[in-house]
Amino acid sequence: MRTREDIESYLMRSNLSFKSLREEEGDSGEDIWLVRDASSGENIIISLSGNLVLFRVKVLELETVSEKQPLFEKLLELNASDMVHGSYGLANEAVVLTAGMILETLDYNEFQGVVDDLTLALTNHYEMLSQLTQSGEAA
Repeated sequence: MRTREDIESYLMRSNLSFKSLREEEGDSGEDIWLVRDASSGENIIISLSGNLVLFRVKVLELETVSEKQPLFEKLLELNASDMVHGSYGLANEAVVLTAGMILETLDYNEFQGVVDDLTLALTNHYEMLSQLTQSGEAA
């Protein structure tokens, strides 16, 4: 069975810059890592939630979007055509990119595949999504 130590070893092996943000809640804390991807400049949050490893990136604030329907349609199209491991969604008035994997069977190649999928999506979709905001910039 995989543990938090396996996730940290995957992070070290992938040469990603990361910081542990363990949240203490009594005897059982939640393991959270802030990963800074140098190639995209984005912060990926990786967390353990029970038997799941969750990946999340904030893409843009919805307040920057004047016409939300075209953005939402584009996100659904991208989910169906370009995303392998993750998907775009909405959370806390922002567009986020998320993925989840089962901790118990997660190996390094799957872990790296999710990180690469999120990074590639951000790189490939940034310009297109930023054109759908008022300011012309994604977060």
